[in-house]
Amino acid sequence: MSITPTEFIKVANNTAEHFGFQTVDQLKKTPECKKCEKVMPHTVNATNKKLDSAHGLLSSAVSTYCDEKLHALKGPVLLYSFEQVPRTAETAVTFHIFNVERSIAEAILIHASRALISDLGYADHTVRINSLGDTDSITRYSRELTNFLKKRLDVMPPAARELMKEHPLSALSSLVDEGHELAFRSPNSLEYLSDPSRKHFREIIEFLDMSETPYEIDPKMLGHQECYSDAIFSIDISQEDNDLDTPISARGGRFDEFVYRTTRTRTPAVGAVVVLKNSKAPARAPRPKTKKPSVYVVQLGFGPKIKSLLLIDTLRRSGIQVHHNLASDSLSSQLREAEAKKVKYTLIIGQKEFVENTVIFRDMDVRNQEYIDTETLIRRLKRKNTVVA
Repeated sequence: MSITPTEFIKVANNTAEHFGFQTVDQLKKTPECKKCEKVMPHTVNATNKKLDSAHGLLSSAVSTYCDEKLHALKGPVLLYSFEQVPRTAETAVTFHIFNVERSIAEAILIHASRALISDLGYADHTVRINSLGDTDSITRYSRELTNFLKKRLDVMPPAARELMKEHPLSALSSLVDEGHELAFRSPNSLEYLSDPSRKHFREIIEFLDMSETPYEIDPKMLGHQECYSDAIFSIDISQEDNDLDTPISARGGRFDEFVYRTTRTRTPAVGAVVVLKNSKAPARAPRPKTKKPSVYVVQLGFGPKIKSLLLIDTLRRSGIQVHHNLASDSLSSQLREAEAKKVKYTLIIGQKEFVENTVIFRDMDVRNQEYIDTETLIRRLKRKNTVVA
């Protein structure tokens, strides 16, 4: 299957907009950004961009966030952009979420990346995931890993032995790349997670289970310790011919600690990079069309958030555009936002609806509401002409 860069960008535009991501130009139009007088200082440079295992595109968003004054936005910031991969000039789309500490950020990123890959024709894929944990977790794990590797220096390859001087995780990465038996006998990072990191990772796994996402927990999937914190993931595409190189790569993770080291400000951040391999960016990228959805999805609670994310994807596949703020924990603020956007219909999922697998369908004009199932909801919205042509 051959995908042109123009097709890739067009599909990625639609995916990003549907899941609530905006370009930097769209975000800069907000009153907060316009009023902000100072950029946010940072020390992101070419050297530490190499640490993110995603061509430097994951960490480069930190400099964009700071330089474009997006730090003035106090709520969740969902940013996407199209980039050229350094050196290869391949086409890439990046998704980033700032100011969201909860696991819903990873859930949105994984689901949006999967939706993009599926819409490009690669529905058979698996999410591979691991967690290095927070600073406390990495410290404990590094200590155990150091003890393990030091006792086996005599059987370690010279390259890995040299990398021990840098960091035990660097040595382990080298062993994993070589397929060395020490890599697979070494301690498991998941066994050293702090309680907060364990809870965070468990919630992501619950999302994968609830969404029936094929996944594999891979303890030897690693990211550079100076970039990643907590969850890291990739999406592996299955092909009938295993000898063929997959045309798309997708990788992401949380990098709160990287943001803190380069800005000295605590800003939760998670990102993903999807690359179309062996491609050159088109001379002129198609512009996203401004859409005005007439539907707003409101949620409250962890289960309802996940249910809402799945509903939003179902609506996307049905051609129904929606507004939402999945990162919000406030019912009242979401309802106010729905009012401000003057939508015709509000869909509400709370704990009761989550358990009963229903949705509250609220007509904002006549102010009445009822409980309906998803199939009935889709039929009704299509009948009321909320499908985008």
